[in-house]
Amino acid sequence: MSEREHDDHSGVETTGHEWDGIKELDNPLPRWWLWIFYGCIAFSIGYWVLMPAWPGLSGYTPGLLKQSDRADVVQELNALQTRRGQDEAMLMSASLQQIEADPALQAHALAVGTSVFGDNCASCHGAGGGGAKGYPNLRDDVWLWGGSLEEIEHTLKVGIRSGHADTRFSQMPAFGRDGLLKGDQIADLTEYVVALSGRPADAAAVARATPLFADNCAACHMPTGVGSREFGAPNLTDREWLNGSDRAAIAGQLQNGRNGVMPTWEGRFSPAVIKALAVYVHVNAGGGEPSVTRVEAPAP
Repeated sequence: MSEREHDDHSGVETTGHEWDGIKELDNPLPRWWLWIFYGCIAFSIGYWVLMPAWPGLSGYTPGLLKQSDRADVVQELNALQTRRGQDEAMLMSASLQQIEADPALQAHALAVGTSVFGDNCASCHGAGGGGAKGYPNLRDDVWLWGGSLEEIEHTLKVGIRSGHADTRFSQMPAFGRDGLLKGDQIADLTEYVVALSGRPADAAAVARATPLFADNCAACHMPTGVGSREFGAPNLTDREWLNGSDRAAIAGQLQNGRNGVMPTWEGRFSPAVIKALAVYVHVNAGGGEPSVTRVEAPAP
């Protein structure tokens, strides 16, 4: 510290502070900066008085304007629900076929379906519904539970193994894990399934597995392996595979019996939204009736 003095060069009084020979000048703050600073203080006081600002033990000071962002959000949501209610009324007054046939209704349904699918379905089925290993492709004509508008809508409502009272349900046994079949029998059945899909397979293993398939698999997959929608059993004679088509994947399915789950959306979406989503999935898959015999693997 040193005595306060005037700087010889600028004539400004120093603060008395000096560092390494550099003396600090006692210049006043800029007037414009001071006015902004005082204005901020005045604004903050006004804000405290007019707006909710101070927390308390059981609430907060509401302010003279009684402003509430929560109330604003509720009001906006109510207005949005009113507008949506009008749109939903249009969807509810038309059948699924009428919605798909009317360009205006279909456009509205597709807009709703795109948004709902992206928020709730794309995480499993992919952004475009193309699926992935373990998650079915919704853009082809291969359907385990049926691909008509009504069947898609019903699946959306009740889900698959979802806990809904009317859920779609099928059960692929874990033949190996639960000790229903031995390892060599699973290996023979793997060759049998490979042969069903039209690929070269060990003929001796196929012969040994023929009675195994008849006793353990034909009740659901049918004696020829074409599957059954009644039982939710996939067609084993096509080239469509949910969990992989190589021998290791097939053996793993026989060993562990993978059974996926699709949520029920009936309690989460309104009937109009489910209608829109059914139209979106149906149109996205081509909008036609799928093949009766081509069905998806255990699912979804």
